[in-house]
Amino acid sequence: MHRTNFARAETVWIFALVLMITGGCESEKPAVDQAAVEAGRANVEAMSEEHADDTSEPSPAAMIQPARPVVSQTMAYTEHKDELVYGYFSAPADMFEPLPAVIMIHEWWGLNDNIRAMADRLAGEGYIVFAVDLFHGSVAATPGEARVLMMEAIEDPEAAESNIRAAFRFVSETAGAPRIGSLGWCFGGGMSLKTAELFPEELDAAVIYYGQVTDDEKALRPIGAPILGLFGADDAGIKVESVEEFRAALERLRKNYTVHIYPGVGHAFANPTGANYSAAAAEDAWARTLEFLNLHLAINVPDDAG
Repeated sequence: MHRTNFARAETVWIFALVLMITGGCESEKPAVDQAAVEAGRANVEAMSEEHADDTSEPSPAAMIQPARPVVSQTMAYTEHKDELVYGYFSAPADMFEPLPAVIMIHEWWGLNDNIRAMADRLAGEGYIVFAVDLFHGSVAATPGEARVLMMEAIEDPEAAESNIRAAFRFVSETAGAPRIGSLGWCFGGGMSLKTAELFPEELDAAVIYYGQVTDDEKALRPIGAPILGLFGADDAGIKVESVEEFRAALERLRKNYTVHIYPGVGHAFANPTGANYSAAAAEDAWARTLEFLNLHLAINVPDDAG
């Protein structure tokens, strides 16, 4: 699709989105899982320790150019406290029909330049990518600010889940994606798993980069999406023991999953601005991510693939 044609399609999408925002509100609120909230609070404290010496400033490693030209746009997709919330939409510049989509979920820093660069990079591989904003326009510049923003999101799970649901509606109904996956890092990794829980039959793939996981079989049992989990053996925040318990639960439930634990690396090994960044592990994880998404989101994948 030429850029002008893409702009026309974008206008149609935005018009449909306005109707969706104003008419797609949930009538009933789900019960809050207090145990999950408590676990989330503990995770915030663990992340505060893991990211204490990190920065949110982009580095050259974060700015790898997409494999092919992309077009991107900031778009409103939901509301929070009567204010529009904007996500980052990116797609191949030559797109001429709806493509598989990935809902991309930021780490605890928020929807910053690093996440937008990763959205463009993934879009360059042939996907519609919609990077959500679970912090409603706020972006952290320091670990202290990130802690506050992540805690606010954890304390209000209904808002976070409503946000994810709106993003799913956007890529499925407005963008017309034939298949949909989720991908997130750190805080976003845990939310990628939550997306699989929220859409147990509709989501086609979920990628979790060192996010909070669970061995709660009641929560995991309904999930139909294949799962790819990427973790660091030396992660003091997302401990290997919890990852192995997660893996064991998935195995007992006979889920379609792959869990890879990288030896000798810690939390946020794929974040090029972090103290734990490992180029080798990050590159391998990205290659695994692309292979996984291509396997499960390709348009010609049969519905029973796995």
